Amino acid sequence: MAIDCLVLGAGQEVGKSCVVVSINGKRIMFDCGMHMGYTDSRRYPDFSLISKTGDFDNALTCVIITHFHLDHIGALPYFTEVCGYRGPVYMTYPTKALAPLMLEDYRKNMDRRGEDGQFTSDHITECMKKVIPVDLKQTVQVDKDLQIRAYYAGHVLGAAMFYAKVGDAAMVYTGDYNMTPDRHLGAAQIDRLQLDLLITESTYATTIRDSRYGREREFLKAVHNCVAAGGKVLIPTFALGRAQELCILLEDYWERMNLKVPIYFSSGLTIQANMYYKMLINWTSQKIKETYATHNAFDFKNVQNFDRSLINAPGPCVLFATPGMISGGFSLEVFMQWAPSEINLITLPGYCVAGTIGHKLMSGKPTKIDLDKDTQVDVRCQIHQLSFSPHTDAKGIMDLVKFLSPKHAILVHGEKPKMATLKERIQSELGIQCYCPANNDTVTIPTTHYVKADASDAFIKSCLNPNFKFSKSSSVDKSYSGSNDSKAIPGLQVSDERVAEGILVVEKGKKAKVIHQDELLHMLGENKHEVQFAYCFPMRTERLEKTRSEDLPSADDLLCGLDKCTLISLLSTKLSNELSDGNIQDLGEQLQVESFCLSICLKDNCPHRISDSLQNDSEVVFFCCSWSVADEMLAWKIISIMKNYTLPLEGRLQVRI
Repeated sequence: MAIDCLVLGAGQEVGKSCVVVSINGKRIMFDCGMHMGYTDSRRYPDFSLISKTGDFDNALTCVIITHFHLDHIGALPYFTEVCGYRGPVYMTYPTKALAPLMLEDYRKNMDRRGEDGQFTSDHITECMKKVIPVDLKQTVQVDKDLQIRAYYAGHVLGAAMFYAKVGDAAMVYTGDYNMTPDRHLGAAQIDRLQLDLLITESTYATTIRDSRYGREREFLKAVHNCVAAGGKVLIPTFALGRAQELCILLEDYWERMNLKVPIYFSSGLTIQANMYYKMLINWTSQKIKETYATHNAFDFKNVQNFDRSLINAPGPCVLFATPGMISGGFSLEVFMQWAPSEINLITLPGYCVAGTIGHKLMSGKPTKIDLDKDTQVDVRCQIHQLSFSPHTDAKGIMDLVKFLSPKHAILVHGEKPKMATLKERIQSELGIQCYCPANNDTVTIPTTHYVKADASDAFIKSCLNPNFKFSKSSSVDKSYSGSNDSKAIPGLQVSDERVAEGILVVEKGKKAKVIHQDELLHMLGENKHEVQFAYCFPMRTERLEKTRSEDLPSADDLLCGLDKCTLISLLSTKLSNELSDGNIQDLGEQLQVESFCLSICLKDNCPHRISDSLQNDSEVVFFCCSWSVADEMLAWKIISIMKNYTLPLEGRLQVRI
């Protein structure tokens, strides 16, 4: 049993997220995005790798879309209406509401640039009819074997991580997520799950972002300085997500500073999107939900629509223009007009994909940018880059991987060198096998298979029986309250772990059953056989003080009148100081450590005594011990300690003479 992951997009790059996962006979496509940096065949995933014949309905069980950004949903109308996929498509309610706005805005931009967007308005409408919306934490039974569940991801309104389970195999695909809350969205939330696989984004695989408030202050200062000098500020952003976040920030600042400089949106799209934000208030941050009754954070008093005739109008302004990354459309048109002026400012609030104008501006301040072989733009304006990205940073990724603790992890949606660094961290710090596949690569992950089994009454009773474990501890004796000195007194800590070892029996045609080990012998008609080792060895003693003028008696004579418990107590103390493992039990005339049992031997001819060279030595005492195979190493360790130890008998024996 295994999980096969075919990465069709976002493999060692950011763009066209698309991963096809085969899990216990079910095949799920997670996201169906487009690459914003390409206009050729590289724009879409290579769907032929799913089915050579184009029979996608039988090749896929379902499609799951995590959120409305184009690099996650941009290829969906093409896949359903042009390629012919007719199966179910799952996404959250907000994503279903907002995705058509993003797709239609992109289509219009492509038409304006004279490019073939490869899908029409009708395609978008028909595509959305195939969508089945889901709510957060709603368990959806796709068929009798596959179940899915959405979890809040932050990032943008309606973004979700998706959990999928088939039989005993389970996985999570995160899409894009944010582990820290911002002004209009909360942090990602997910249950602690038992997972074979976690597929996570890694956009900021090596970046640790500083305080949000510090970034906000830096952004507001740059904007204020520009408009105060009479300049124009271009903020290229997608209509949904960062636009609302930055509008809330600017609206608050404009009110506090009593600024009258106009703030514009490039089209009615964001105004329309704000209407949905008001309707879907339950998906926003806790602060916005709490203040909604008295103030709707998406009612922007200082924001108005922008008309093309205002591009070269005199005076300062702030303009939100789509699309983000200056990948084309109106944001590119405005950039061409405003970039040559030194008093203007271009603020790039998030990640820019390679191949876009935004990425070129972030890679260093160029003085000229070639749009094509015939068009070149002089860049004299100020360039300001800020991490207002809704993606989590490296700490957030590590926190999520550690929290979920999957057996395996796959990194997607990131840059190759940074992904390699994060992969090493996950493997070295968390001990989780991690992969960074490239586009069109397949990774195979082994899965867990659980067997349901009955349990016998004897096994259950053995689980309920006390299972005492003894360990050494020390306590501080402060009985002398007038003294500053404290004395460590060895003590015994007792724990009771109710764990029993059973035997799993699987008989042909019968359900698996866990039984007690004694039951197995009865089932097989066998008697219990146990291998025991035995050994008798001498220990030296110190010379005894004479209590009278008579000669010193022999050790045997001494032991006749000796309290054996005294010797056992001496050995118990010695072993307690020397052994870090094993539970030492002083049983009076016997000492037991696990299966190792020891007692004083008074026999003249003990069968377990290998050599009697010291038999007549008056300064030795013999001990007999036995142990099981499992404790052989422990037994020889104890014997070694005893052989190197001399029993201090002076002043301790009461001798009859």
